[in-house]
Amino acid sequence: MSTDTLTKSRWVYSFGGGSADGDASMKNLLGGKGANLAEMSSLGLPVPPGFTITTEACVHYYSNEKQYPAELKDQVLTGLATVEKLTGKTFGDPANPLLVSVRSGARASMPGMMDTVLNLGLNDETVAGLAKLSGDRRFAFDSYRR
Repeated sequence: MSTDTLTKSRWVYSFGGGSADGDASMKNLLGGKGANLAEMSSLGLPVPPGFTITTEACVHYYSNEKQYPAELKDQVLTGLATVEKLTGKTFGDPANPLLVSVRSGARASMPGMMDTVLNLGLNDETVAGLAKLSGDRRFAFDSYRR
């Protein structure tokens, strides 16, 4: 697949707030977790808002000398803005930090092979905001430590 073929592709699909860009039928594109989160959100289940980067972005990366698709960054920023709007929090805001969990997912389940990054967005400044918002300094620093 050439870079030209993928220059106008959609790489990010949002979900949350009772709607989703995708659904369970899109497992090959969104991975198992992404497709199921989209489906659950569309059904009105209380799924925290988020977005999925397509499996095709990974294919593009390895097919194009480990270069991300040109549109990916802007699409991720748009997805993040949607999450911020739905949660009323801002990524990197010391007073009201948005914390993000990053989970990898494949088209086919690979138990034990994937890592999860929790609490992306915590740093020396935002952890103080989380402590204040939660009223629990220990919780905030335990989250930061993980």
